[in-house]
Amino acid sequence: MTEATFMEADISSQAVGLASSADFSLMNLFIRADVVVKLVILILIICSIYSWAVIIEKVRLFKKINKSTEDFENKFWNSKSAETFYNNLPASTEDPMALLFKDAMQNLLKRRSKTDLNSKMTTLLETGIDKQMTKIGRGFTFLATVGSTAPFIGLFGTVWGIMNSFQSIAISRNTSLAIVAPGIAEALFATALGLLAAIPAVVAYNKFNNDSIRYSQRLENFSKRFLTII
Repeated sequence: MTEATFMEADISSQAVGLASSADFSLMNLFIRADVVVKLVILILIICSIYSWAVIIEKVRLFKKINKSTEDFENKFWNSKSAETFYNNLPASTEDPMALLFKDAMQNLLKRRSKTDLNSKMTTLLETGIDKQMTKIGRGFTFLATVGSTAPFIGLFGTVWGIMNSFQSIAISRNTSLAIVAPGIAEALFATALGLLAAIPAVVAYNKFNNDSIRYSQRLENFSKRFLTII
């Protein structure tokens, strides 16, 4: 046999040994990872779980307020008067448009002077819209932060894992796959988790941001129409 044949046989035996003995399951990759890589993985998992919690909560929220706002508008514009409708409004209502109307009517009924009423009510309604949209927008900043930073956190874990691989090569003076593969696998695992956390967060943030803009316009349109009947 030639020397090249012996080298090919040695490489093949290393690959077979690696395939038979190495366990690249996600749990084993985490257990075998360096402390820093473990910390990166835990941070990304926590961010991903909390992101999905925010996503599920916002999906339910927009579904709820779109329905309740539609019901409110239908009842409001079919009512005899704004004051009558206000008096019959449930105290436990949580609809943003209903709360906006409720605050405006409370302020309107308390006013003795009608001087410059339009300007004051406009300011009040604008403030009310900002207040309601602030409540709706809670969690958006977290989704945006995860979407923008999670890939870089994963990249940090990747770089650290590759550094560990090079250190293993330097210590053992062996460039076989059995030495290099675990560190590379840990590094790629961190990258995958970073993308897994970031992609849903970015998609959800863009969708919820557009839904928020549309709902804000809906509140503004109601406010303008409401001012015309005061």
